[in-house]
Amino acid sequence: MNSPVQRKTHLDSLAITLLVVCCAFWGFQQILIKTTVGEVPPLWQATIRFWGATLLLWLWCRARGVALFERDGTLWPGLLAGLLFAGEFAGIYLGLQYTSASRLTVFLYTSPFVVALLLPRVVRTETLRRIQWVGLTIAFAAVALAFSEGFIHSSPVAGQWRGDALGLAAGMLWGLTTLTLRATKLATASAEKTLFFQVGVTALVAPLISLALGETWRFDYSAAAWTSIGLQTAVGAFASYLTWMWMLRHYPATQMSTFTFLTPVFALVFGVALLGEPLTWQLVVALLGVATGIVLVSKR
Repeated sequence: MNSPVQRKTHLDSLAITLLVVCCAFWGFQQILIKTTVGEVPPLWQATIRFWGATLLLWLWCRARGVALFERDGTLWPGLLAGLLFAGEFAGIYLGLQYTSASRLTVFLYTSPFVVALLLPRVVRTETLRRIQWVGLTIAFAAVALAFSEGFIHSSPVAGQWRGDALGLAAGMLWGLTTLTLRATKLATASAEKTLFFQVGVTALVAPLISLALGETWRFDYSAAAWTSIGLQTAVGAFASYLTWMWMLRHYPATQMSTFTFLTPVFALVFGVALLGEPLTWQLVVALLGVATGIVLVSKR
């Protein structure tokens, strides 16, 4: 039996610290995926990543004695969450073939709006106040501003609308995944079991899509590619997502979702720091806008 979950009504300093760290890595992960996708096919890259994450999570649960297969009513919502999660990542990896990372990221981060609109209908404690809606809107507008140069000055590419549509679909699926985790029996399941459903189902679905797309499966990749996949697996799909699942069990999902707007901003910051991309006024304003939005959403 799972012990009663001690849920909090606001984000405390621990939650804020963990969210910032997770978002920073997820922003760095955008660079890892983009620089590796030219060498490792997208869905095959996702397959290796989630095979590894599933194995790591299973070993973690064995070592800590966490039950993964007991009957507790989470099977069907867990499978649903897993399919939504798999669809989200398929949309991200496939979308990057048709559009730029900046455009896809803007559409992906419509997810907090899906959470804010739908979750309060089934979990009354997740309702946002007016000032929090203002903060949510400011944060999204700041992210859109940060990527505005890419929208205005980038030349159209063939099939770009497909990438935009896939990014929007991925954002909606991400929001629906969060809704499933909070509004079903999964809300009382352990963070490990909740994540196991998602990475496990994705580990089964991703190779099927990869085969359907005719991707070539190989393992003789460069050290840089394997380092990238290793970080995506161990830190991204295992450690950071396990932390996110734990926080969803203890903190308001609507407030947490707003923090994810930091991720694309971090991606731009890392682009400036690691790839020598220019530091523009849009990026500076975006950082201030996201910070303002987060403060408003996090107000008690």
